[in-house]
Amino acid sequence: MRTKTLLLTAALSAAGVATSMAQVYSVNAVGYVNTTLVPGLNLISNPLIGADNKISTLLTGVPVNSQVYRFVNGSFESATLLPFGWNPPAVGAATSLPGEGLFVRLPAAAAPVTITFVGEVPQGVLNTTLPVGLSIVSSQVPQAGTAEALGLPSENNQQIYQWNEATQSYAVSTRLPFGYNPPLTPLAVGEAFFLRRITAGTWTRDFSVNE
Repeated sequence: MRTKTLLLTAALSAAGVATSMAQVYSVNAVGYVNTTLVPGLNLISNPLIGADNKISTLLTGVPVNSQVYRFVNGSFESATLLPFGWNPPAVGAATSLPGEGLFVRLPAAAAPVTITFVGEVPQGVLNTTLPVGLSIVSSQVPQAGTAEALGLPSENNQQIYQWNEATQSYAVSTRLPFGYNPPLTPLAVGEAFFLRRITAGTWTRDFSVNE
């Protein structure tokens, strides 16, 4: 296994690797990721390139009255799952791809739900745009590890907000000249985070499952 805990490679064709949020099985560069959602808010990402990356498809299996929140151009847009589908429909029809992220809220009385992402592992030169200010981002490469270990570029006073489902609150780390304070905690495969940038940037990974 790679030192950064690569979870999807040809070497794992017959094996499963578990994290606190996800289980991954892979054949060559195609596989699936099981992500468990708990009652309340969950900040997740789609870690694979599926045949259909619409939110309505990705969140198959969540209970009625679940809500999804997309962070677009500095503000949230949301939709609620009703018996006839997502309302407003445009949010349910929007796509969510590797490198992005979503908040998903399950009703307080709901049981935990496991959703399954199916698709190809992103490969090649992968670029994620990092705008000035706040954005929700995730690693395009399905690996576990801290954002810094996964190649996120740093700048002084940059902040990372990691959502804790158990406490329903953020853990905030600020990049100082000597590193992040407090230290970053590892991200699971399929976990997104809020990033606050001082300047615009790009998160670039050149990745192949054959490495």
